[in-house]
Amino acid sequence: MSEQKAFKAESKRLLDLMINSIYTHKEIFLRELISNASDAIDKLYFKSLTDSNVGKNRDDFAIMISLDKEKRQLKLTDNGIGMTHEELENNLGIIANSGSFAFKKDNNEEESDIDIIGQFGVGFYSAFMVAKKVEVRSKAYGETVAHLWQSEGVEGYTVDECEKDTVGTEIILTLKDDTEDEKYSDYLESWKIRTLVKKYSDYIRYPIKTLTSHQHLKDGTGTDDVPAEYETHTELETLNSMVPIWRKNKSELTADDYNKYYKEKYYDYVDPLLYIHKKTEGNVTYDSLLFIPAKAPMDYYSKEFEKGLQLYSSGVLITEKCKELLPDHFSFVRGLVDSADLSLNISREVLQHDRQLKIIAKSIEKTVKSELKKLLTTDREKYEKFWEAFGLQIKFGCYNGYGMNKELLQDLLIFKSSAEQKYVTLDEYISRLQTDQKYIYYAAADSLSRADSLPQTELLKSKGIEILYLTESVDEFAVQVIGTYAEKPFKNISSGDLELGEADKAKSEEVKKQTEDNKEIFDLIKEALDGNIKEARLSERLVTHPCCITADGDISLEMERTLAKMPENAEHVKAAKVLEINPEHPIWKKLCELGKTDKEKLSDYAKILYNSALLVEGMPIENPKEYSEMIVNIMTS
Repeated sequence: MSEQKAFKAESKRLLDLMINSIYTHKEIFLRELISNASDAIDKLYFKSLTDSNVGKNRDDFAIMISLDKEKRQLKLTDNGIGMTHEELENNLGIIANSGSFAFKKDNNEEESDIDIIGQFGVGFYSAFMVAKKVEVRSKAYGETVAHLWQSEGVEGYTVDECEKDTVGTEIILTLKDDTEDEKYSDYLESWKIRTLVKKYSDYIRYPIKTLTSHQHLKDGTGTDDVPAEYETHTELETLNSMVPIWRKNKSELTADDYNKYYKEKYYDYVDPLLYIHKKTEGNVTYDSLLFIPAKAPMDYYSKEFEKGLQLYSSGVLITEKCKELLPDHFSFVRGLVDSADLSLNISREVLQHDRQLKIIAKSIEKTVKSELKKLLTTDREKYEKFWEAFGLQIKFGCYNGYGMNKELLQDLLIFKSSAEQKYVTLDEYISRLQTDQKYIYYAAADSLSRADSLPQTELLKSKGIEILYLTESVDEFAVQVIGTYAEKPFKNISSGDLELGEADKAKSEEVKKQTEDNKEIFDLIKEALDGNIKEARLSERLVTHPCCITADGDISLEMERTLAKMPENAEHVKAAKVLEINPEHPIWKKLCELGKTDKEKLSDYAKILYNSALLVEGMPIENPKEYSEMIVNIMTS
């Protein structure tokens, strides 16, 4: 055996870093060794295209994993191009010297021409995270002598001649002893290897094989007279799929193929609502396979939910959830991106340049938006199912970031409306505007039935004006951030002047004059309500209801209700409330009489009307006991 050689000082430091810091999970070692084996096969396959002496076609290549529990050894073998003595020295003796990268340079090929996974020459050393000794037996194509490289870590390595009949490389890991924190023995279990191959290397283009033992009942045994005997059969099992579904032509695949893949990979029991399979070429070339689930996951609207797409580089899993690939407003999307153009760091776990991710993320955002818009146009029923599951997230997307994404998302919005209480888009609402209608009118409440029964809706509905019903806490915040759509501002029917046109102008002037003429009564009502309202006045918007509560200012009644639920708003912002009274209702005549004859009873009436209006709005009243007693007193007087 030759004398042990020391790693160079910088390589020694890097190896120590590799073993202890660079990789997030020790299990990554298998991904790295398989990727290197795939690289070696790629090189020989590439050579076979121009060298008939290679004597192999693509179907002959494979990667073999063997386990020996007694010796605590994991062996990984490939029949790729192998390494010479010099290459073992350069590739394994000098850390971060990549044979794959050099191969590309030597062949004057662009990366797109030879898709080789390894570029940094450090993945091999991840083996030392789990192994106390690493042996590499390799015979290079065209060489008559094989060589053995072996090392026990940072102290150094040796390279000697050895026996090996076939071209290729065999890596033998003698695993570390188990500790309280780490059970290295798991890597000698077939189930563990199968799991890791499926997780990280399922789409390596060459078969990854292992010997699997099965026990079968021996014929003629297991009867009343003959005890059961079993015999063991060993067979070669291929662990990986090799060809990922997203690299197949769409013409080869059916909806059932996509649905099956989705349910198996993402552990859902129902088909996705929509799948998007796309190859994108440009500054960064990538394949994507995206799914929109039919239902939101149980934790979707919670802090525990993690967004992100699986990120692959040439079929090798880099990360399970790359959150940078999805904006928050499309966080419900599941799926993956696979690109050979990614500049990965030495552990392959993160990118060196986030510019590439940003390009892909922007492209995915446009793709998802386009497909959702198409779904809205071509399959309304399916889109409404999507909306029931994820519409809230789209509305949050309009609101978040001070509306920075409103232009992208606003034409995806749908709301139920007074027109048959069915979903309508903003474009559909705009197409049904009345002549001279200045606003997109909406009513905000905590339910569809409450919104439809608000006193404020009567006048608009009587004139045939459609009202959007906003029933979720974020809705009004979203439309206020949007501000206008198709040059029409949004307007809450419970705030400000409704501006319904010239026909109502005369009535409006008359109502304002009556309010001024009865200022004393309204001052008494405001005094009775002790700071709960900004003012009291006659209403232009009521038809049959006696009164209603409206808001004066930017904070609406629904916003007050929403903000009150937030813990940080213990002393929450309140709307500037206005008590509006219907001048056509008998209650107004009664109030006028009490203003002249019984100001104390007028005070009670004001409180009853105010609390009744709050209840209709779905808002709490401050003193239910007082409210109940006043009603009983009036009923019995």
